[in-house]
Amino acid sequence: MKPHPDPLTDKPAETQRPIESQAEGFATVRNAHESEMAEDYVELIAELIALRGEARPVDIAERFGVKPPTVSKNLTRLQRDGLVCRERYRSVFLTKPGQKLADHCRARHRLVVKFLLALGIPAEVAERDAEGIEHHVSDETLEAFGRFVSDRAE
Repeated sequence: MKPHPDPLTDKPAETQRPIESQAEGFATVRNAHESEMAEDYVELIAELIALRGEARPVDIAERFGVKPPTVSKNLTRLQRDGLVCRERYRSVFLTKPGQKLADHCRARHRLVVKFLLALGIPAEVAERDAEGIEHHVSDETLEAFGRFVSDRAE
């Protein structure tokens, strides 16, 4: 009996990835999803502080398009994790670890945007797509993006 092809790749079954490799891939994606919220929040908080001198929860809610209680819940988690400091009814500020994470996320985001722009993607689309890609791309792939962008700049 002939093996069925993989519906996603059309490759014969014997050339498909081992189950362990596939499981690792799914675990990587799950881990990225878990850290996405923290990364997005600290990146936005850093941006708001740079623009306005403070990051108010109401501004965070507006930028994310969510309700203030959602922001409050997420800020509580970030505070518990040592990434932000805040007081009730006050602005939110980043701790040193929070600022470090924000800087790291911002650098990843900029590199992904540069890469997409180098491929000819329109700026608005590149910015939007980078929001998802930046959380899921490996350091190895980011390095390749960087080499691609710098090779084109020369």
